[in-house]
Amino acid sequence: MQKNVIIIGPAWPLRGGLASFDERLAREFKLQGYESMIYTFSLQYPDFLFPGTTQYSTEPAPADLTIKVCINSINPLNWIQVGKELAQLKPDLIIVRYWLPLMGPCLGTILRKVRKNGFTRVICIADNVIPHEHRPGDTAFTKYFVRPIHAFITMSEKVKADLRLFTHKPARQVVHPLYDNFGDALDKTTARTHLSLPTDEKIILFFGFIRKYKGLDLLLEAMQDARIQAAGIKLLVAGEFYEKKEEYDALIEKLGIAGQLILRTDFIADSEVRYYLSAADFVIQPYRNATQSGVTPLAYHFEKPMLVTNVGGLPDLVPDGKVGIVTEPTPQAITDGILRLYELGENFFLSHLRDQKKKYSWQEFVTTIQSLAAEIIEIKS
Repeated sequence: MQKNVIIIGPAWPLRGGLASFDERLAREFKLQGYESMIYTFSLQYPDFLFPGTTQYSTEPAPADLTIKVCINSINPLNWIQVGKELAQLKPDLIIVRYWLPLMGPCLGTILRKVRKNGFTRVICIADNVIPHEHRPGDTAFTKYFVRPIHAFITMSEKVKADLRLFTHKPARQVVHPLYDNFGDALDKTTARTHLSLPTDEKIILFFGFIRKYKGLDLLLEAMQDARIQAAGIKLLVAGEFYEKKEEYDALIEKLGIAGQLILRTDFIADSEVRYYLSAADFVIQPYRNATQSGVTPLAYHFEKPMLVTNVGGLPDLVPDGKVGIVTEPTPQAITDGILRLYELGENFFLSHLRDQKKKYSWQEFVTTIQSLAAEIIEIKS
C-alpha cells in the first residue's frame, strides 16, 4: 500500500529558500514511492511584517507537484478548518517546517487538530527554534508549537541544543541536503556573460537575503582593506534587502568602495541562481551568528569553495582548509580569509568539495525521516 506524506510549509506561489527546500523534499518522497503533497500559505505574513518587496514568486507553478494554497497564518478559524481537513485525510506522515515563532500559534493549532485522528505521525523540521531577531511572544509561541509534534529533525547542533530548552522528544540531526534543483553548474565565462559581468576579474559572491545577522557590513569593511584593493577583488552582492538599504548605502559611501562592488539587490529568481553561483570564484558567508545556512549546500552543489565565519553550525559544514576557509567574524579576519582563498586557488579545494558533497543527499535526508517515523511507532506501541 502506497504511503502518503503531507508537507506543511512555504511552497509556490511563495518564493525563497524554504519554498525551494519543501518542493525538493516533496519530489524526493515521490521518488521513494510516496504520494506527496504540500499544504502552503495563502497568507504567510501580513505585508507590514514582510521586509522584502514581495512574498510571491514570478516563476510558473511546478507542474510535477500537488500544492494546496490554503493556510492563513493570522486567521484562527482557518487553522481549525485546515487542521480538521488534514485529520480527515489521515496521511501517514506530516512534515512541518518551523523557522519563526510567529508561526507557532497557526501551526500548533493545525497540528493539535491533526493529532485527534490518532493515526498521523508528525515530524518537524526545525530550521530555527530561537530566532535570529527576538520578538515578544517567541518563547510562548514555540512552547505552544512543540507540544503536538512527535519528533524533530534539526540541521545543526545549535538548533538541537535550542530545541532541548523546550522539549526532550526524539530528535535527529542531519546535514542540510544539496540544493540541486537549480540546474547544473555552468562554466564561469558563460555565467558571467549572461549576467553582464567582467570575465577576466576576481569576483567573490555574497548571496541571499540581506539581514543584519548575515554580516554583509563586515564584508564591506573587509573590502576596504588595501590588500583586497591591490588584488583587484570585486564583490558581487546578489540578494534582496530585508532591512534598510540606506544604512548599507551610507556605509559603502563612507568606506569609498563603490567601485569594488557589483550590486544586484533585487530578488534572485530560481532560474537565475545557477548563473550567480557559477560566476563566482568563491562564496563568502560573513555571518555574525547562524544556525545553519542554505547558501552552504548551494555552494556545495555548484562546487564553489567558501569562506564562513566561526559561528553556529557553519564550521561543521565547511572543513577548514579543505572545502573553504573558516575565520572569525571580524573584517580583518575575513580579509585574511579571502586572500587565503585566492592564494590556494579554486582547484585546491575541488577534490575535497566533491568528496564532502556526497554526504548531502536528499535520499539520506528522507531515510532519516523514515527512521524517525519508525521510532515514533515504537514509542506509541
